[in-house]
Amino acid sequence: MKNYLKFGNDKFELYLSEQKIAKRIKALAGQINKDYKGKVPIFIGILNGSFIFMADLIRNITVDCEVDFLKLSSYGDAKISSGHVTLLKDLNATIGGRDIIVVEDIVDSGLSINFIKKLILLHKPKTFKVVSLLYKKEAIKIKVKIDYIGFTIPSDFVIGYGLDYLQKERNLKGIYRLVMEKK
Repeated sequence: MKNYLKFGNDKFELYLSEQKIAKRIKALAGQINKDYKGKVPIFIGILNGSFIFMADLIRNITVDCEVDFLKLSSYGDAKISSGHVTLLKDLNATIGGRDIIVVEDIVDSGLSINFIKKLILLHKPKTFKVVSLLYKKEAIKIKVKIDYIGFTIPSDFVIGYGLDYLQKERNLKGIYRLVMEKK
């Protein structure tokens, strides 16, 4: 795995290795397995970014479960959230009275999770929890509860492992952060 990558004028350095991510996902799954023993939660992945994290998480889940997906838009091609969240794909599953675990790749402003929570709570689920691989505590604008956090990171722009750079680089095995050039 390369320690540095360059895309156009932007330079990225390895922030979280494939091994570190895998180890943390196993720990998260272990806690979820314990918390949901005897239950059948529905994992709801938020597309597109969460698909790799969700696949690896689900492969480590030992309790019976179901999966579904929502697709939102809040970034477009920008490096920061537009502040406006739009639903692009709704759920297929019936979630009323069910245990829901929303799977996010990253929580930064809190806008998307707040939008998702309001949307899902309209269906009156039994429980609602959130697992996020990355959490940018410093970037939070709307306070939201994240029940399972992979890594708390600074407000750097990150790519790889499902997170994109102009809709590309999701397939990187590690997570890379933008290196800000000193002036």
